[in-house]
Amino acid sequence: MSAPWLHIVGIGEDGLDGLTPATRTVVETAEIIVGGDRHHTLADGLTAQRVAWPSPFDALIDQLLSYKGKRVVVLATGDPLWFSVGARIGRAIPADEITFHPQLSAFQLASARMGWSMADLETLTVHGRPVEQMIAFIQPDARLLILTTGEETPAQIARFLTERGFGKSPMTVLANMGGKDETRFDGIAESWSHEVPAFNTLAVECIAAPDAALVPRVPGLADELFESDGTMTKREVRAITVAKLMPMRGALLWDIGCGSGSVAIEWMRAARYARAIGIEPRDDRRAMAAANALALGAPRLDLVDGEAPMVLQGLERPDAIFVGGGMSEETFRAAWEALRPLGRFVANAVTLESEGLLNDLHFRHGGELTRIAVDRAEPLGSMRGWRSAMTVTQWSLLKR
Repeated sequence: MSAPWLHIVGIGEDGLDGLTPATRTVVETAEIIVGGDRHHTLADGLTAQRVAWPSPFDALIDQLLSYKGKRVVVLATGDPLWFSVGARIGRAIPADEITFHPQLSAFQLASARMGWSMADLETLTVHGRPVEQMIAFIQPDARLLILTTGEETPAQIARFLTERGFGKSPMTVLANMGGKDETRFDGIAESWSHEVPAFNTLAVECIAAPDAALVPRVPGLADELFESDGTMTKREVRAITVAKLMPMRGALLWDIGCGSGSVAIEWMRAARYARAIGIEPRDDRRAMAAANALALGAPRLDLVDGEAPMVLQGLERPDAIFVGGGMSEETFRAAWEALRPLGRFVANAVTLESEGLLNDLHFRHGGELTRIAVDRAEPLGSMRGWRSAMTVTQWSLLKR
């Protein structure tokens, strides 16, 4: 087996001096060095050909492959495999062609500066990603370390915290960690006003006020948290539905007839990097779903205009499918064919006609057929009484 031709090197603020002797030799003897302006500055004084990140960035893999046969180094910040370019390259180029040279990550440095155990906190990145995705992690007493996307990001996150009743949360911005220009900015979310360097790491200790919004990642959020026209899957039924769909890390859900997006959003919140495509023909409902996704920390909800089964063709194959409206024999056939092995299919119905269809499908295909009835205590004159919500028939099936 030939030696790896591509070296991905993590570098810190201390530049070449912070590398081990063996890794420094790899960088110093490279023929081509690829990285951002900051990386090239940290590794100054070398004779290798310098290459900047390509634009668009998606061209990076083809560019690297064109250098095969030469001694190539890619410079990254800290640990190349922790929210960094190394993971992306590793998915496209065989592992036996790459050697990784990790440096201390920003998370490790920030954890040490804060005196926090890394086993007891959440590590997040909003670098080059929607900042709103961190909202799902705002929980009482949670500690967050966040790779930011620029100098404005801490103020945005401070606003998210304050709006949700976590304005007393201490925030610390750490910049240039490990270098001669290392700086630190401390403050409170509700009064945050610091101007900070663009390249920074944010530490947040979430402190909840008595009236703070409690938005757990377990499915079953209060209906009032969603903007809706009243047709959404209600709280108790939604919790059961998402449980049957079984959210998993990185898995993809099709939410057919997504309405306000409540099921898709809860799916995405329930597992790290879970994805969802919401299929909804009405413009007003797609707008509501988009607003709900931003407000509840699922900004990557992908919304598609169209009706099943026609719109399903060409979509990425899902790991789970939910049909909350517009169920038909044709929709089930198209969805079932697209569903991956071990995929989960769940459909809910409230009308007699849809219930009859689910009953017929259950008879022919098996699975579980369940009726879900929910009663809530509500005022009845000067007293209280039970008010029944519409009974939901649910059919669920696992693809073997």
